[in-house]
Amino acid sequence: MKFSIRIAAVATSAAAALALSACGGAATDDGPGAGASGDTTPIKIGIIADRTGATGDVGTPYNDGMLGYIDWLNGKGGIKGRQIDADSNDYAYKVPTAEELYKKYVNDEAVAIQGWGTGDSEALRTKVSADKLPFMSASYAEALTDPKESPYNFVVAPTYSDQMRVALNWIAKDAGGQAEVAVFHNDSPFGQAPVADGQAWISEKGLKLGYKAYPMPKTPNQVGLLTQAKSQGAKYIVIQNVSSPAAQVAKDIKAQGLDMKIVCLNWCADELFIKTAGADNAEGHILVQPFAPPSAKKPGHAAIDEYLKSKGSSLADKGLHYAQGWYTMDIMAKGIEKAIDAGGELTGEAIKKALESVSVDTGGVVGSGTVAFTADSHRGSTGTGIYQVKGGEMVELAANQTPES
Repeated sequence: MKFSIRIAAVATSAAAALALSACGGAATDDGPGAGASGDTTPIKIGIIADRTGATGDVGTPYNDGMLGYIDWLNGKGGIKGRQIDADSNDYAYKVPTAEELYKKYVNDEAVAIQGWGTGDSEALRTKVSADKLPFMSASYAEALTDPKESPYNFVVAPTYSDQMRVALNWIAKDAGGQAEVAVFHNDSPFGQAPVADGQAWISEKGLKLGYKAYPMPKTPNQVGLLTQAKSQGAKYIVIQNVSSPAAQVAKDIKAQGLDMKIVCLNWCADELFIKTAGADNAEGHILVQPFAPPSAKKPGHAAIDEYLKSKGSSLADKGLHYAQGWYTMDIMAKGIEKAIDAGGELTGEAIKKALESVSVDTGGVVGSGTVAFTADSHRGSTGTGIYQVKGGEMVELAANQTPES
């Protein structure tokens, strides 16, 4: 199944644009029509989304957040008077489909691409470099942060490996210095991304943690895997997977009466995990999440919630992955805005250069609150929040935790 939506450029009268700009927001500094060149050509962006594939449960709200941001920004006049013309398509978590969509966007003269998974982001890495197209995605694989290896990839949040390091630090402290850790991971490049780095971190820091990784089977329950973890003596289960299978682990831990604590990384550290597991089964488990949930009530949530309420919804209804998509697109838009301000033709190369000097205040929503890149590092942030499930809610235990905290 292919999902396609195009948010096309629309003509906006000067009066309407002025009224809309008065609504506030942080997308542009000077408002509609501020570009010195007076250029009103739409800015084409290609979006590769997973709405129906293996990660569609979290991919759909993320994609909705991107599209919501674009609708909001275009309603304010776009970027320097230029509308974003976004072509978003569902690739159902299939790398060959992502590659086909990428070719389509190149042919359509997109100046930047928003991707999704680790497998497709890594498969397209050399192509986006050759085509000089800035590429952001929902993959936080560490390999994508090095400009020498991935010059056109930008990672807005702490990498999976940084999240793993933070999780292991927390476990060592919570356990009083010594514990057995089982890592349950999706059997894919995404799932495997932080596994070796976690083991290396334990060695580097001299942590007294046992550590063993287990690929998660595609079965209705995880009892067999938990039996192996119990044999290991594991008291902590770090999960690098999406919400639904992680929720099943929580259910099975409860049903089996096991003394184990889950520590979810990014893609299962969310409201969907709590809802799917059930509040009682999720209670007490730990969530390492770089994107603040609506319950954290960060200043950067306000513009999103205001937009959603105008559409008859709310950020509480949509969840943190909506905000994740929103701010990933916002960061790309800020780079585009800076490239326009620099003058000259708006190209992928110009956007890359602009992104390498951009600093975006996300109002506490992403990582440390500010996402910034340099020419030497495309790692936008290293800070993440740590939350615990209490009474069916994500309660913040610590903000801006880095591997070296």
